[in-house]
Amino acid sequence: MRPRRSVLFLPASNPKAVIKARELAADVVILDLEDAVAPEAKQAARAAAVAAVTEGGWGRRELVIRVNGLDGPWGADDLAAVAAAGPDAVLVPKVSDCAGLLAYDNALASALAATRLWTMIETCAVVPELNRLAALASSTRLVAFVVGTNDLAKDMRAQLRPGRAPFLPVLTATVCAARAHGLSVIDGVCNEFRDLDVLTCEAQQGLEFGFDGKSLIHPDQIGPCNAVFSPSDAELAKARAIVAAFEDPDNQGKGAIRLEGGMVELLHLDQARRTLAIAAAIAGDQPNAR
Repeated sequence: MRPRRSVLFLPASNPKAVIKARELAADVVILDLEDAVAPEAKQAARAAAVAAVTEGGWGRRELVIRVNGLDGPWGADDLAAVAAAGPDAVLVPKVSDCAGLLAYDNALASALAATRLWTMIETCAVVPELNRLAALASSTRLVAFVVGTNDLAKDMRAQLRPGRAPFLPVLTATVCAARAHGLSVIDGVCNEFRDLDVLTCEAQQGLEFGFDGKSLIHPDQIGPCNAVFSPSDAELAKARAIVAAFEDPDNQGKGAIRLEGGMVELLHLDQARRTLAIAAAIAGDQPNAR
């Protein structure tokens, strides 16, 4: 179980940002070859991303490379180069159906088995395909969905405002499809990187929806995001109490028991164990402690 509370996008064409990222407390760093890189810088960014993988120094952070689409002039070369480099994962853009995802999976056939596939959820066309797309996790490298709210807003002709009302059905559907097939699922970026209160509110909304973490566009967003998606002291205390209660010999074999004035069931035990596992993973995966 790997924490994916904070997923920071960085343009691979910015060498200073890439160097600095090795010292940041982000759980995941995504080196971007797509939207954040100008056409004239695409080839250089690709080489820089490959070099970043080869040079290492990322500790326990997951290193992901977002490639350009296969429908453009850079995607095929991106995938060939990235497959040979062997990052933790490859993030692919604007997938709208299963055939599109399979094309990316096939393009990574020569990559190391450990290199996984993440996909952006950022088109109107993909929304009715979410469950079928997530089901490909059983037969492909797919392990994660990342919501792309900016591109989705453009495609929908909707407006991104506090509360994100037009996108709530898509956020729910994305989480449900991901959970049904064992995928990790990452919320979209908050564009207000100077207003950390706005970011925190949006991250809390993402937590309520069931996201594992949030994608970010600025290092200042990492700390608040990590805080929101980490179990609180109260949550940990409750989780420990639930586990201890079910381990009590008097409660062996019971499906529901009384605890602190309420009833808890085996489903709560599963949730408690997951909370404790996440906390343990976070405690052993602090980038600044390496």
